[in-house]
Amino acid sequence: MRYNGFILVLVLFSLKIFAQEERKPVRQGNELYKAEKYDEAQKKYEEALTKKPNAVEALFNKGNVMFQNKDYENAQKQFETVAALSNDDAIKAKAYHNMGNSFLESNKYKESVDAYKNALKFNPNDNDTKYNLAYALQKLKQQQNQQNKDDQNKDKDKNKDQQNQNKDKDQQQQDNKDKQEQQNKDQKDNEQKGDKGKEEEKQNDGKEESKPQPKPSQISKEDAQKLLEALKNEEQKVQEKLQKIKGSSEKVKVEKDW
Repeated sequence: MRYNGFILVLVLFSLKIFAQEERKPVRQGNELYKAEKYDEAQKKYEEALTKKPNAVEALFNKGNVMFQNKDYENAQKQFETVAALSNDDAIKAKAYHNMGNSFLESNKYKESVDAYKNALKFNPNDNDTKYNLAYALQKLKQQQNQQNKDDQNKDKDKNKDQQNQNKDKDQQQQDNKDKQEQQNKDQKDNEQKGDKGKEEEKQNDGKEESKPQPKPSQISKEDAQKLLEALKNEEQKVQEKLQKIKGSSEKVKVEKDW
């Protein structure tokens, strides 16, 4: 029957030569398996394995139970053990076929392809295995294409990140360059202002030094003569007043009357 796009073959088989004591729990387990009572069936297969650990039929059918319980990893190991223990090509082919199914359910398509190829080595005419192999190859190709696509996207993202980093680095360098140019410009402007101020100060100093100093007022000879005569007249008047005071009989009172 087909199962999720591939053919699921989980064969319950029994060996013709099998001790009655070991056969009974296996037969009971098979009946429980058919009734889809997988946990109970597994217990019966394990009971048989306690009596004969390498019982191929019990190992194979226990692997089927694990597969039905979606324990694909342990199911794969069970079928691998069966393929290694059995000398029957038909059993080996079925074990590898079911191993391939377990890998396929786990999305391990490469391992699934290898398992189906091994099954065909022991049974080249098994059409179910051929179909599942083609299906597994198709899924493997899709997986590889998706992986390549993901890798390309990762490379694109990586390149984009690198470009952004380079862009940020270039922008930072440009910002630093602009900042340095502005600092140089400011420094140059300050220097020019300082030189200009010094030049103005120097020019002002020169102007102050070149200012004409005040000179004493100059008068003509005629005006000087007039001034001298005026001073002489004043002195004469003062002398005349002094003479009058000396010639006066009035004495100056020093003390006040009572």
